[in-house]
Amino acid sequence: MKVNRELCVGCKKCIPFCPQGAIHVENRKAFIDQEECVECGICVRQIECPRKAFYEPEEVRQWPRSVRKVFGDPTEKHESTGVRGRGTEEVKTNDVTGRVKRTEIGFALEFGRPSIGTRIRDVEVVTVPLAKMGIVFEPNNPLTSLLDTSTGIVHDDVRDEKILSAIVEFTIPMERFEEVARVVYEASKECKNTVFSWGLVVRFAEDGTIPAIKTLDKLGIHTTKNVKVNVGLGRPLCNE
Repeated sequence: MKVNRELCVGCKKCIPFCPQGAIHVENRKAFIDQEECVECGICVRQIECPRKAFYEPEEVRQWPRSVRKVFGDPTEKHESTGVRGRGTEEVKTNDVTGRVKRTEIGFALEFGRPSIGTRIRDVEVVTVPLAKMGIVFEPNNPLTSLLDTSTGIVHDDVRDEKILSAIVEFTIPMERFEEVARVVYEASKECKNTVFSWGLVVRFAEDGTIPAIKTLDKLGIHTTKNVKVNVGLGRPLCNE
């Protein structure tokens, strides 16, 4: 996004709206730091600029800059998945999608958040060690298309693009959980440039317990009692 500086009067009403803190005013004119802008579109959609000075330049839709738009603007669809937002319905919507079956566990490893964002290359701290383990990354996730899935390395043309957030997503058999969780836990310590969080998706056992809890305790990763539980108000695609 950019500012038409001929229209801008430097009122500064726009500054609080940018989730990346990329809007600045200098010499009574606003401008957007193009390195930090994630093309979320909030400045165009939400700011009531008295001069209507914000606009979307043509280069926003050109590769590789267009990557920022589809990962940052919730109104944009990813061409590879047809899903808006970050382009994935995620394993945490499993109550409807049925991606994770019984005896399996799903991982959703998220890099970045509003006000911080992430460079796409940051995901390599986990994608590289996971690829070495033979992990198959979720194909119905747009981040996967930006990786060499055999090595976990991000393609050169998008490495430095700044995006709001991205999710590394995959499913494994339950018997591999401890092995993979150890690798993810250690890899997360190397994430220095952004925030990192990981979610696990697992079905309740027949006795109502969550099979992953004991393994997490063994690893020294203690879960809280207020974990997120999806009750499943849709019709699952898979009941296995």
